[in-house]
Amino acid sequence: MEIVIDIDDQTPLFTQLIEQIKKAVQNESLLAGDPLPSIRQLAKDLDLNNKTVAKAYQLLERDQVIVTRGYRGSFIHEHAKINSSRDLNAWISSEITKAIETLKASGATDSEIRIAFTEAMNNDSNEN
Repeated sequence: MEIVIDIDDQTPLFTQLIEQIKKAVQNESLLAGDPLPSIRQLAKDLDLNNKTVAKAYQLLERDQVIVTRGYRGSFIHEHAKINSSRDLNAWISSEITKAIETLKASGATDSEIRIAFTEAMNNDSNEN
């Protein structure tokens, strides 16, 4: 699998990395159980910051496209092909849009919705 990062692209670097790994899983260039390079190695190979690659790996693991096994490394998840077709960000956006439409239909103003959203996010951050 070859990963090409375009630093001139407006798409964030970690997103480019995620998309290319998911695409490789979809076209079966990467199969369940295949090892991935270490964060440090991939960062070096792509001339990226370690934190950029770590963020991509963290999000891929959250989405169950990869699995990290401690010091043994990161591997393609057994359900990666199914999971790589899911777009969590699109789902979040859809759910928030539905909630906003419901609130507006009930008479809430944009300002009230923003304030409530900010308070809810702040309360959630304080609990974590």
